[in-house]
Amino acid sequence: MKTTASCFLVLLLMIASIATAQRPCNEPPHRSLTDWAQFHFDDCLTGFNPYEFILSPATVGDLGLKWSYTTDTEVDSSPAVANGVVYVGSDAVHALNASTGAELWSFVTPGNLVISAPAVVNGVVYVGSANGKVYALNASTGSLVWSYTTGSYVDSSPAVANGVVYVGSEDNNVYALNASTGTKLWSYTTNSQVFASPAVANGVVYIASEDNINNVYALNASTGALVWSFTTGSGVISSPAVANGVVYIGVYGPGANVFALDASTGAVLWSVSTSTNISGYVYSSPAVANGVVYVGNLDGHVYALNASTGSKLWSYHTGGQVVSSPAVANGVVYIGSYDHNVYALNASTGAKLWSYTTGDEVYSSPAVANGVMYVGSVDNNVYAFGLPTH
Repeated sequence: MKTTASCFLVLLLMIASIATAQRPCNEPPHRSLTDWAQFHFDDCLTGFNPYEFILSPATVGDLGLKWSYTTDTEVDSSPAVANGVVYVGSDAVHALNASTGAELWSFVTPGNLVISAPAVVNGVVYVGSANGKVYALNASTGSLVWSYTTGSYVDSSPAVANGVVYVGSEDNNVYALNASTGTKLWSYTTNSQVFASPAVANGVVYIASEDNINNVYALNASTGALVWSFTTGSGVISSPAVANGVVYIGVYGPGANVFALDASTGAVLWSVSTSTNISGYVYSSPAVANGVVYVGNLDGHVYALNASTGSKLWSYHTGGQVVSSPAVANGVVYIGSYDHNVYALNASTGAKLWSYTTGDEVYSSPAVANGVMYVGSVDNNVYAFGLPTH
């Protein structure tokens, strides 16, 4: 009994230490440590879960399929996990029991696919749809709280900070909506479609658009006023990640395809071409963890770059293009590929630790929470992988 109590105390101290040292950006103090509640984990879109300690390079090789859930169409959306429920888009917005995969509810967005990844905040699920609407749904029941109509598809995944929902639309706009009512607070018009998801840090919204004029923007989160803009020279579908005062973004087009920009000014700190291959474009959104940037590439590789210099640390070649965005947790990088596989790679070396073959391409970006990895596939399924003893 004493040993059990001692182990439990050590575990609590570990969690407290991690939470104090690496609290994710804009994280509310009541957030559950077991949640991956939105696209790329937090409002800064770092793709890094500092609270995961069950899965590790030593244990991830034992991952097995816990459950799968079949929808009526492909699952491009990335799952969100909150309070024991997995939320994901496909033919509808689905809420699934995180332990069993049983459907709790579904909400149909009339006539269109849901590619947007849900964000779950204060008992409400926020998600975009290809029917041009942003929805707020009761997280327990799936009932409609409100909806807001934009001028085109909403594939962008919402970020929710300080009572405001930020989201992009293919009508060229970025929107700020009141999280309680859906009332528009402001919008900002870019030069082209906005596929990317916004990152929010220190009172600034960072977003990218497909145009090649000014296509990375920093906007005042309260007013929508332009703080700065930057031209990459090519279109941007990738979403920005913000860490340690730096904005990291991938681009598609020849030349440099990963940029590091000063978050305050937009000045270029470094830019690199991760691949010399003509098909080496970046649709994947970077993840940032422990001084390393991880990103997928259409040349089939996953790359790890020094976050300070952009120098290449390692690369891993999958069997197909990589548009999935990496998830990083406890020394492991999780990512999907067009070769139908989802991979777990050693974050330090790039060595493959585990893989699983789904029935089709994997566009979805993984979510890792409480010892389980969740991901969708074009084969119409949502998958959950865990350890046999957990």
